[in-house]
Amino acid sequence: MKGFIYKHLKILDRYIIKKYLGTFVFTLLIVITISVVFDISEHLDNFLTHNRSIFEIARYYMGFIPFFTDMLSPLITFLAVIFFTAKMANQTEIVPILSSKASFMRFLRPYIITATLIFIVSLIGKVYIIPYTNQIKVTFENENGFNGEYNVKTEVHRQLDKDTYVYVQSFDKFSKIGYQFVLEKFDGDFMKERIVANSIAYDSVKKVWNMRDYSVRYVNGMKEKLVMNLTKDTVLNMQPSDFEIISNMYSAMSLSELNKHIKQEEIRGSGDLKDMLYEKYRRFVYPFASFVLTAIGVSISSRRVRGGIGMPLGIGLFLCFAYIVVDKFALVFAIKGGLSPFIATLIPNTFFGLIGLYLLYKAPK
Repeated sequence: MKGFIYKHLKILDRYIIKKYLGTFVFTLLIVITISVVFDISEHLDNFLTHNRSIFEIARYYMGFIPFFTDMLSPLITFLAVIFFTAKMANQTEIVPILSSKASFMRFLRPYIITATLIFIVSLIGKVYIIPYTNQIKVTFENENGFNGEYNVKTEVHRQLDKDTYVYVQSFDKFSKIGYQFVLEKFDGDFMKERIVANSIAYDSVKKVWNMRDYSVRYVNGMKEKLVMNLTKDTVLNMQPSDFEIISNMYSAMSLSELNKHIKQEEIRGSGDLKDMLYEKYRRFVYPFASFVLTAIGVSISSRRVRGGIGMPLGIGLFLCFAYIVVDKFALVFAIKGGLSPFIATLIPNTFFGLIGLYLLYKAPK
């Protein structure tokens, strides 16, 4: 391996890659350590209230750390590039490189190599690893009241299949009982059957729903038949989790599980399809931020300026904030504004990618 590196990577490549990765890892460790400390202080009451052991808490942070590493890695990449590149420029290391007949693109090569390495690790982690570690994190948070002890949806309308719709006024997630349940079956535009029940309870052993004190109204044109005061076990295409508010729920699903839910949601039409599609596309698009932010970082920090690295770092922090704002706006437009989730995931990297290309064109050569 060492021979391969020395054969294909020149001294300049090894020097910049070492600085890039060293600064990236060091900055990432600092940020993650601070995040863990703040999270412990914020949720210490939850740990004590639910009597969680050190092993359980450590297992939770095994899911917490990959989640924040994945979320922050592009921005830390950006700050790391700005920091060590601006320092090289301030120490007059870049001028001799460009004066030795090396083109700016040759100077960029180690940056591209390192960004590619970060991209590959991020993509593999986001598609195959992060969903499983997020399951640990999300499960622990919901079991220990991180999002509130009684976080359930009310006034839920849901489509179970092409012709079946249900309504639940309220739901108790501890007893798994829904109240004021209504189920309607249609044949095209005409209602054929309407079931109204005071409550509906989920049997986790039999995997069925038990409707209590319910009535059925059968409709056949102008004729109707009403049957009342019944109790019945039935299978419905819904789960108690459909009524619970779970943060980052889709990020804790594997790709195959997410695709399964997307197909199911296309039939049910409960309004969560865009969230699922956004999460799916984001897993493949978000890692490209390593290239975009690396290009911007090199462009704004490779020129020596008065005041040392303060100005490039200030610009870098502003652009980090701008990237986060654009990313969040894209999510809102996708979920609430009717924008295609695929287009929404492309907006941040496309917008800042164009900025990066312009800055590369204007960079000192």
